Amino acid sequence: MWAMMQKFRMRAGSVDTHHGRMTRTPIGPAAAGVRVPYDDVPPEVHTWVEGVLGSPVARATTQIGGFSPGVAARLLCADGTRAFVKAVSADANPDSPALHRREASVLHVLPQELPVPRLRASYDEAPWVALLIQDVDGRQPGLPWRDDELDEMLALTRAVSAQRGVPVRPAAEHVSRWQGWRKLTDVEAHAVDPWAARNLDRLIDLEAAAVDAAAGDHLAHLDTRADNVLLGAGRTWLVDWPWAASGPRWLDLVASAPAVAMQGGPPPEDYAARSGLVRPEDEDALSAVIAGFTGMLAEHAALPPPPGLPTVRAFQAAQAEVGLAWLKERTRWR
Repeated sequence: MWAMMQKFRMRAGSVDTHHGRMTRTPIGPAAAGVRVPYDDVPPEVHTWVEGVLGSPVARATTQIGGFSPGVAARLLCADGTRAFVKAVSADANPDSPALHRREASVLHVLPQELPVPRLRASYDEAPWVALLIQDVDGRQPGLPWRDDELDEMLALTRAVSAQRGVPVRPAAEHVSRWQGWRKLTDVEAHAVDPWAARNLDRLIDLEAAAVDAAAGDHLAHLDTRADNVLLGAGRTWLVDWPWAASGPRWLDLVASAPAVAMQGGPPPEDYAARSGLVRPEDEDALSAVIAGFTGMLAEHAALPPPPGLPTVRAFQAAQAEVGLAWLKERTRWR
């Protein structure tokens, strides 16, 4: 684990707000998976898509960003109808179809006032699962992060967290599986960051407190990062919702801060202050969830890549390094 994280050592960068652009150098890899061209999906999926849309697909444009080992394409039909399709086969990755099914269920219950592309239809015939979603105009934020575009994403994060009582799974269902520090007790000492090794018992205790700390009824996306944000004319969209959960108002802040920092944004503490989501009474709970999230990232980064996802471990390792530095700053443990 530590060797993987060392490959993505944080590089210091200066900040120049001229024209609103940060000049920090991104320190981590992009969120990039292996996409399948729309033309490569089975004929029965093509038939379903065109049946739902009512017109033959004239053009399919694969979209970059994200880790799904399947199709992610904007479709333009012969009659001008537009849609976005995401589709994956269990043959490419056995876990990905379940994520598409979960996203379909989440899209059905999200409040209409949120800027979320809406589900038009879903397809589920083994081994393929596919979603047809409203196509929206927008582009991903540029990296390194610009101040104005980062503020757009934070405004979106606040709008999501303001929604309460949405019937999605409790965050504790995710957080209860964040046991990376406990699992590191079985790892050879030389493979663990020296600070983490010295403080492993404290990190395990802090991680254990994360389940209770993640209680709440505020909506969280849990995967808010540059490749899941689309900046449109007058509206910023948030896409890819399979991990949606209910928790504290600041939960998305914890999940997004490491990715923001490693891609040229501000350090996590500055990002947290900028968000306006953290109150003084939240600090202990926030530290517990940061510990759980960072331990999970570090644990996953040490595993072999999942089928069809060759770049995800490097992305997780880079985030884990940021999270570890954040923990050191907050705890001030020796």
